[in-house]
Amino acid sequence: MLRNLFGKSSEPKPAAPEATAAKLGFFDRMKQAVTRTRENLSERIEAVVSIGKEIDRSTLDELEATLIGADLGTTTTHEILEKLRLRADRRQIKDADELKQLLRAEVLGILQSANQKPPAETEGPEVILMVGVNGTGKTTTVGKLAHLLQGQGKSVVLCAADTFRAAAIDQLLVWGERSGVEVVKTKPGGDPAAVLFDALESAKTKHTDYVLVDTAGRLHNKVGLMAELDKIRRTAGRLVPGAPHEVLLVMDATTGQNGLQQARQFTESAGVTGIVLTKLDGTAKGGVIVAIAREMGLPVRFVGVGEKIGDLLPFDAQAFAESLFS
Repeated sequence: MLRNLFGKSSEPKPAAPEATAAKLGFFDRMKQAVTRTRENLSERIEAVVSIGKEIDRSTLDELEATLIGADLGTTTTHEILEKLRLRADRRQIKDADELKQLLRAEVLGILQSANQKPPAETEGPEVILMVGVNGTGKTTTVGKLAHLLQGQGKSVVLCAADTFRAAAIDQLLVWGERSGVEVVKTKPGGDPAAVLFDALESAKTKHTDYVLVDTAGRLHNKVGLMAELDKIRRTAGRLVPGAPHEVLLVMDATTGQNGLQQARQFTESAGVTGIVLTKLDGTAKGGVIVAIAREMGLPVRFVGVGEKIGDLLPFDAQAFAESLFS
């Protein structure tokens, strides 16, 4: 489903009533997920822009700390506010509501500019590597993504390539049982590339749509683990043309700007193509999504909004921007 989730139709059709209802449900879930970030922003914006106060450069200077505090990042905040300062000089910002609308438009533009990747065209299964450090919810996210894809009518194979941690294999087996998805594994300490070879051969034989690869949690300075990841990438490319088609970095939203540093390191080492941001519902630092898009040029593909199996949502830039400043 990644091809369809990320692709845009050139001639959009009117949504059916049930599709409209689903979209409303999606928006409500996104709005709920960013509640803490939105409340933090709204309270501070309204504190800065008191009733009757003229919105000028000094007002926007006060707003700068608010945006940085929501983890939009210094670079991104400066860029957004510089555009708004020009409008303020011409007295074109009337009140707090209009200021929020302008902020929403700037955030949406940044997010959309980072999400221009065309749908993947693959021969055989689409191979998705999931990378990240331990503790971000990587293995759990693999299981949730399998459930999401199955709900779209797609077939999935899970590859337990995190052989360094026995618990990761057991955890993925549990997710496979919950979703009714095949899990290809080996014993702890086995060769991750060999496991991927078996998973891809199985997927090709059965004409499976997706192979989701759970890799070992690693840091950029763990040379052995990064070399193993490179071996996994080479193995995928030999067996399936163009693989891996996505390398998704699983990040914990509560880490804020530390997560941005992770994105830089993993992009350099692992060729990250997109982000999965977990625990979005538990932080006031949701603005890091904007910082990643602006400073790394990486799109957020999915967001985790809870602990349940259905609490992984395809990221929608417009829904996020509207939820953040609604």
